[in-house]
Parts: sequence; structure tokens; C-alpha cells
Amino acid sequence: MDNSEKKHPLIEVWNTYSGLRKEIKNISNIPPIEQILGEMFAIGEFYYYAINLTNSTISHQHPNLLKLHGLKKYPENLKEIIDLTHPDDIEFIIKAEQKVVQKMMEIGREHQLYLKASYCFRMKTAAGNYELFHHQAVLTQEDEQKNLIQSINIHTNINHITKENPHTVLISGIGLRNDFHQIKIENPPAFENFSEVNLTKRETEILALIAKGYSGSEISKMLILSEHTVRTHRKNILMKTHSRNGKELLRKAFEWGLI
Repeated sequence: MDNSEKKHPLIEVWNTYSGLRKEIKNISNIPPIEQILGEMFAIGEFYYYAINLTNSTISHQHPNLLKLHGLKKYPENLKEIIDLTHPDDIEFIIKAEQKVVQKMMEIGREHQLYLKASYCFRMKTAAGNYELFHHQAVLTQEDEQKNLIQSINIHTNINHITKENPHTVLISGIGLRNDFHQIKIENPPAFENFSEVNLTKRETEILALIAKGYSGSEISKMLILSEHTVRTHRKNILMKTHSRNGKELLRKAFEWGLI
């Protein structure tokens, strides 16, 4: 990695995180990708890649990365991924990553492998235009001193669902944790604001699970509720969000930064 790459503001954000290991040349393995995908959410075409956080190199790239962006060879460092991003979204991404680092430090390094960050931004596609992608990142490796070594990122093209960026960062718990932190980066766009919908805590919880693709029976088991109760909550959620069907509800969940 050359000096100009090291100085990119987006890359420098993570250098402020006290739990980042400063040097390691390569990562020999990653957790089973099926395990990672099980904690993620992807509706539409997606790809994943692993980032060596100590030197910003990229490995284990999914083939769709080439297809969706019209590339002839796999990116080998984070700078190449950043170059695919819409220039007007870079400032938002830097702010989003700063919020992720701040929240992780607030929660505590001992929990860093059980947190997932997500937000949206535009990326250049194979067609030559910019479309909205949903970015998800989960930290997957740390050393004995809990210094971070690696993360897995998943990018999903959601332009078919919504073209509106909610400018919201979501930090949620995975595995053993149930964190749910929404951080608005800029003034909310013109569409209806989630905070004004007045969902109950239980309805918000069920909406997040619906948006992640869980069925009514799965949600009832996870929350120890009857299926009838889950259906009633879903009906109330549709009514309060003015959603005609599940597809519209899914679009709004993206726009509100719930997933």
C-alpha cells in the first residue's frame, strides 16, 4: 500500500480505534462464509470480501464483485473499493465510519466481534451509472490482546427496492448481543421519518426481524410469542407505517435505516 492510500480519510478513521492491530501481513483464513451470511441480510445481488484491517488489503472476494461493478480483476486494497463509490457519498461514509468507531469504543472492545454495522451509499455499476448499495460489516478476527485484524463486508445492490439514502447508520448485535443503535448522520430526507411513526418497542423489534426475512413462525419462537400475536403486530405495523404490503414495508425499513 502506497503512502497516498494510507492517508485516505476513510482509511484513517479506523486508525483512531484503540483496538486496531497495527501490523500483520496477511490473513490465512476467514470464518466459514455461511456463518457470516447467516448474520447478514441480503435481498438482491450481493458480494462479500475480507479486509485485513492492519494494512487495508482485500482477499476472499466473491465473484459477483466483478459482475456488479464490471471489473476485469479483483480489487486488492480498500482504496480500489472506495474508488467505486459516488464522490458525493464519501463524506457521508467517513462520518458513518466515525460513528461506528465511536459507538464500538462506547460499547467496549470485549464485545466488538458481536456487532454489525450497516448503512447505504451509491456505487458505480457495470452499466456505468451509480446505484444504491447496502453495506454491512462484521468484525471477524482479533488477536490475544483483542486488537482487530479482520472484517467481512457484504455489499448488496438495493436500487430495485429504494433509491433514497436514509443517511442512517445501524449498529446491531449479532450472536450473543441484541444491540440496536440508529444514528442519523444528516437531516432526514423528505420521506416520512421513522421516529414519527410511533411504533411500540415490540413492534420495532418485530419490524426489524420481518425486514431480515424471518417468517411469522420463526419470529414467534424467537420472541416467545404466539403466531397470532405476531400476525396482529404485523397488521398494526403495516397500518402505522401506511404500507400496503410487505414489499412496501421492506422499502421503508431500508429508508429508515432499520436493516
